[in-house]
Amino acid sequence: MPLSRRQDLIRALPYARRYARALTGSQPRGDLLVAESLRGLTVAEPGPMPARLCLYQWISRQFQPGPASDAETLNTVKRKLLLLTSLEELSIADAARVVDLAEAEAAEILSQAHADLRKVAQTSILIIEDEPIIAMDIEDLVRWCGHEVAGVAATEADAVDLACRTKPGLILADINLGAGGDGAQAVASILRRHKAPVIFVTAYPERLLTGEAIEPAFVITKPFEPMTLAIATYQAVTGGPSFD
Repeated sequence: MPLSRRQDLIRALPYARRYARALTGSQPRGDLLVAESLRGLTVAEPGPMPARLCLYQWISRQFQPGPASDAETLNTVKRKLLLLTSLEELSIADAARVVDLAEAEAAEILSQAHADLRKVAQTSILIIEDEPIIAMDIEDLVRWCGHEVAGVAATEADAVDLACRTKPGLILADINLGAGGDGAQAVASILRRHKAPVIFVTAYPERLLTGEAIEPAFVITKPFEPMTLAIATYQAVTGGPSFD
């Protein structure tokens, strides 16, 4: 494999891990899927697509979904297209290439998937965010997605206390809480007492997606659009727990 191609794949790894983890609902399963895909890519004849898209394509092809849950309304192709276009911010044309569909067919399926999101099972969401204005924006987005706000915490201590009292169905946490502590530590404390899916929000997702430690299965990059949150909450609630 040419050195430039190898370097492109290395640069694509954080984003591939984010996609695979969101698709599988698990850090270990997602990272294993990325590793298997990367091994396949390194011995395959280079295709015409950019390295990042090729890695997404191998992940999409090798992914084997488990049994559908009672809450699931989106099939695997719809999930892939939603994650690729919203979480990974690909164009419909590029997402269609990744999942081996014609662009028009992918656009139609994606439109159906957006409509299906409105049927998602509602849950209560604990928001961990120290910036008041951002917290209010996230509250509005959570309600726009059809969910309830279990509470808003600006510090580690408040987050743990709120989680113990409200038992949220999902946790949406910023990483950096400023003087209020660390969002990841708050989540770790909560998960020792109460199991719930977790979505981390950060402006620097690549710092969380190194594959070197226990990391989140679901990561949203700041700033994010309402549809990104809607897709991430759906996948987190129906796609599996945030940690194995």
